[in-house]
Amino acid sequence: MSSELNLILLGPPGAGKGTQAERLTDDFNLPYISTGEILRAAARDQTELGTLAKSYMDRGELVPDAVITAVILEALNSADARDGFLLDGFPRTLPQADALALGLEASERRLTAVILIEVPDEEVERRLSGRRVSVKTGRVYHVDFDPPKHEGRCDVDGSRLIQRDDDRPETIAKRLAVYHAETEPLADYYEERGLLRRFDGTRAPTEVHDHIRATIATLRLEDEL
Repeated sequence: MSSELNLILLGPPGAGKGTQAERLTDDFNLPYISTGEILRAAARDQTELGTLAKSYMDRGELVPDAVITAVILEALNSADARDGFLLDGFPRTLPQADALALGLEASERRLTAVILIEVPDEEVERRLSGRRVSVKTGRVYHVDFDPPKHEGRCDVDGSRLIQRDDDRPETIAKRLAVYHAETEPLADYYEERGLLRRFDGTRAPTEVHDHIRATIATLRLEDEL
């Protein structure tokens, strides 16, 4: 269906995918389908697949590809996603991409585009390792981009600021290694299929957003011709 807008958002941790997803879902009235959120929602709603996924999560195990793919396809086939979707966090690997392609084909649907936000490793490290979080309010600061008025203290209530484990240099290095090994090959996979669109994630978020929105508008126009 040509009027559908079916998008995948790709990029390393710290690329700003969350910011862009928020804006794009508003721009195009799309449901935002994030792997983590969908798994949690399925588990909370106690669907058959959700209960199965929860059993793995409760044991601290990775949810198998087949289960994740089934949960995602269930979400894509819901009434909410009938006119399109924005997928984030799936696919993460080539086998997941193949499974998604088969699932969409079975529903006689197709992807419109895959949006890749590119940011070099050094910038990812700078963005993530500089984050500090208030232990009380949860407010996030950044030592370079949004520092507190008093070092190590929250502007709101003076509570202590900490660096989350996820934002420590050694954890960031591991997350990037996994991204390069497992997810980065998806860029070539989708480029070969003529679906990949690249964006420079080092630019200001508004500039990145304007570029993505213009690209999608052009794709929609081409679809209608």
